Order: sequence, then structure tokens, then C-alpha cells
Amino acid sequence: MAQDTLSRRDLNVLEKMKDPETNPTMAVIIDSNLPKDPNVVDTSVYERVSQKERDIVVNIQELELGLAGLRPSTSKEPISDYRRCIEELGQLISENPRYASARNNRAQALRRLYGDAILPGQPDSKALIRDADKNDMSQAALTVLADLDEAISLLTPNSPFAPISPVAGKTLSQAHTQRAAIYYMTSKSISSNAPVSLGGRKEEEWTKLDFEGAASRDFALGGRYGNEIAKGLAVSTNPTAKLCGQIVREAMKKEYGPAFAQ
Repeated sequence: MAQDTLSRRDLNVLEKMKDPETNPTMAVIIDSNLPKDPNVVDTSVYERVSQKERDIVVNIQELELGLAGLRPSTSKEPISDYRRCIEELGQLISENPRYASARNNRAQALRRLYGDAILPGQPDSKALIRDADKNDMSQAALTVLADLDEAISLLTPNSPFAPISPVAGKTLSQAHTQRAAIYYMTSKSISSNAPVSLGGRKEEEWTKLDFEGAASRDFALGGRYGNEIAKGLAVSTNPTAKLCGQIVREAMKKEYGPAFAQ
């Protein structure tokens, strides 16, 4: 009943108030006719590079299945084998520096080794290496951020109205979501103004709230390019959105009844 009394514009305004990152008019334009990677447009080159990447990713997946006990492990030293896969991704990146997907996957593999608290250098119970050397973790943190920054830069369309291929959109979504996860974990791991040493990167100047805000923005962009979980996390991690959403829900509940504000 309530929705019948509101125009589409009204609903869009309410959605924007509940989630300040939302812009209903800025839908991503997906074009399956575009090259899968905008920076590797030669089909034969793309197939060769992406096949090498897939082979490495399959090896990582086999390691994960063994670690989870879902398949007999074929690796006596899974961490060493994980490192070897990361080195192979590094070689692929060196040979094809503008191939964003390999950077995204290397960042994910490093997160698996060291955890999402990699920036402040704190142990993570979900990481494969729980007693990592501080210098190794610091170097890995710089590599992860550089990879995700570059992947995002390589794949982000020149304008909000420029189309993107499904494959590029998925990789871009993953890169934003990965960086968001790292920023969010950092915001939960440091005190209000605790410094984070990152080789002179901009994040060294950030406060706890800065990391949380950056995480929310990256989650929102991950959601914009197709990750629904990231889209939901963008609201739950945004302090302004949480406050705004609570106010809007209470106002809508009073005006239209409890069901509308769910």
C-alpha cells in the first residue's frame, strides 16, 4: 500500500538517504562484445595469458582443497607451494604488467597467506602463516595494495557512462572488494590514531575512521560492479549511512507502518 503512494523519484531519494553511496541513475553498462580485458585486446594474446593464469589458480585451488580436507593433499609443504604460485603470478605480471586479473589474484593469494590484518601487521587466525616475519608481512602489504590499486586503475572505465565487459567488471568488483576488506580489517585492528607504516603511502596518514570510510567506498564500488555482498557491506560499514538509515527507517515506520521500513 505504501509503495503505491510514492513515485519512483521518491523511492530513489529515500534509497539515497538510506545509503549515501547509492546513485540509482548510475547503473554500470555491461557490453559482452567488448574485449575481456581492455588492455589486452589481441584475442590470441589474451587466451595465452589467461590460460597461464588459470593453470596457476587451479594449483592454488588444489592446495585449498587439501588444506580444507576435502581432497587428499598432494603437497607436503602447502605454504611453500602457495609461495611458488605467488611467484608464478609475479612472473606473469612482469611479462604482462597491464593484465589486471593476475594482479587481483596475486593480492588474493597474499591475503590468504598473511590475512586481512596485513597492514597493521597483526596475526590473523584465518591466515596460513600465523607467525609471519614482520618484514615479510610489510612487503606483502605493499604488494597487495599496489596490485589492487593498479588493477582498479587499469579496469575502471574512463567515465561512469562508458561500458565495460562482464569479465573486466567482475575483476574490478573483486579488486574493490578485496581492498575494502583489508581497509575494514585495519579499521578494526588499530586504535583511533595509531600509525600504520606503509612505505610512504597515503594510508600512513589515515585514522581509524579514514580506513572505515575508505572500506565503505570500496565496498560500494564492489557492489556497483556486481558483488551484492559488498553492496550490503557498504551500508553497514559507513557511519553516516548507518545513522542516516536508522533515521529514515524510523521516519518511514511512523509514516507508512513497520512493514515498509524493513
